[in-house]
Amino acid sequence: MKKNLLIMSFIIISSVLCAQKPIEIKLWPDGAPNDNGIKEQKENSPLYVAEPTLYIYPAENPNGMAIVACPGGGYFTLASGHEGHDMAAWFNSLGITYSVLIYRMPNGNNEVPLSDAHQAIRIMREKAHELKFSRLGIMGSSAGGHLASTAATHFDESTRPDFQILFYPVITMDKRYTHEGSRFFLLGNNPDEKLVDFYSNEKQVTAQTPPAFIMHSSDDATVPVENSINYYMSLVKNGVPASLHTYPIGGHGWGFRDDFIYKRQWTGELEKWLREINK
Repeated sequence: MKKNLLIMSFIIISSVLCAQKPIEIKLWPDGAPNDNGIKEQKENSPLYVAEPTLYIYPAENPNGMAIVACPGGGYFTLASGHEGHDMAAWFNSLGITYSVLIYRMPNGNNEVPLSDAHQAIRIMREKAHELKFSRLGIMGSSAGGHLASTAATHFDESTRPDFQILFYPVITMDKRYTHEGSRFFLLGNNPDEKLVDFYSNEKQVTAQTPPAFIMHSSDDATVPVENSINYYMSLVKNGVPASLHTYPIGGHGWGFRDDFIYKRQWTGELEKWLREINK
């Protein structure tokens, strides 16, 4: 009897944690408005994303929220598993329609990733009625966190997200605290200081910046925790609701991996925060 109950429990848990096949939407079916020189799509090579794509996982029991997730990878590659698709079933279980953005790399044109993020937000907004949501957030990890926070600080009426979720994000291009690889692949070797400031998102926060939930490990040796702390302080100074969660250990790049010992903490804290902002 106990064995049968264990089998049934496993089946139920598996059904909750296995996301359905996503809806696949090309961002620019008629051609992108900008160019990074990459014309040929190469399989299993995120650097060679010629056709940026949005993968949408609709929630079966929608609660009125949706998310666009931007995986990290230093603006050179994409960690689309544990920082992207692997989270779909969990967010769906909360009633959240979840999408993963496979965006183009800069490859010499710093405007390309942000234009893809903005287009993903527009596409999701167009589908809000169909997918039964009214609040749309942007989420990102590491360099994807830089892209998400850039979208949350550089927007117009059609592209402003309602909230932002950041996993160990690159926030600044300031050499003292940035991730050098992300800075190099986004801005090049010797960028103009105005461009550095433009993409240092702690300097771009205003009262209109959407609320933020931020996570980081204090021992992150790849992206210093100062990125999250300085961004959090800038949000607070501008009166933007913000929640910062720092964990003593964990390093960088944990995403949805089970071996991050604070996974139960961050999932629980994020679930509560999402519930609160959705009231």
